[in-house]
Amino acid sequence: MSVENKVIIVTGASSGIGAETVRVLAKQHAKLIIGARRVDRLEALKAELPDEEITVQKVDVTNYDEIKALIDTAMNLYGKIDVLYNNAGVMPVNPLAAGERVEWQRTLNVNVMGVLNGIAAVLPIMIDQKAGHIIATDSVAGHVVVPNLAVYNGSKFAVRAIMEGLRQEQHDNKIRTTIVSPGAVSTELYKSIGNPNNRQAEIETEKEIGLNAKNIAEAVAFAINAPDNVDVNEMIIRPIQQSV
Repeated sequence: MSVENKVIIVTGASSGIGAETVRVLAKQHAKLIIGARRVDRLEALKAELPDEEITVQKVDVTNYDEIKALIDTAMNLYGKIDVLYNNAGVMPVNPLAAGERVEWQRTLNVNVMGVLNGIAAVLPIMIDQKAGHIIATDSVAGHVVVPNLAVYNGSKFAVRAIMEGLRQEQHDNKIRTTIVSPGAVSTELYKSIGNPNNRQAEIETEKEIGLNAKNIAEAVAFAINAPDNVDVNEMIIRPIQQSV
């Protein structure tokens, strides 16, 4: 029921929602294993919180072996895993007619396979424990389809379906599942938008109405803090001015 002393793994922890979640959970005294490609960012984040238990490791979520190594680090240190937060993601914004096949493939690799890699690596441990909590960052785009986001929509609808399937398959093993679906949030996600006009539009939207990453991090902490018999499956968190 309490975050304190829970062993929590966070991917995509070098910036945005991931980094803010680390800050929120660290201040509640979780034992954190944090991963991302930018290790310098992770080390700087750890240095912000010198009194907390934080382990840093380089990980690319598209690489199963690296995800498995992150899971192994947690097990070697603590002998259990309470929570895996699959947070890494990218957000292309382009019409399908642009034919950006390389962009499409990367979106599927990060947003969908990244989540599946995390599930594959941690699920046998949680089944053996008969306990655990798997969280994924989804999006409002996983609930509502809009033009120019079809591929991103598809990836996030997939995450929503995968996580619901996981819930149905594993509830008897007392494994909890949560998707956190933010609307516009001021993060570095806009950097994954290749089209310069679409990137600028996203920057302006985030500046005008966007939530801050801590709003989402606190929602993650809320789900983790729920009583053991409560499974917070889906949270949609929009700025009040967001219409979609």
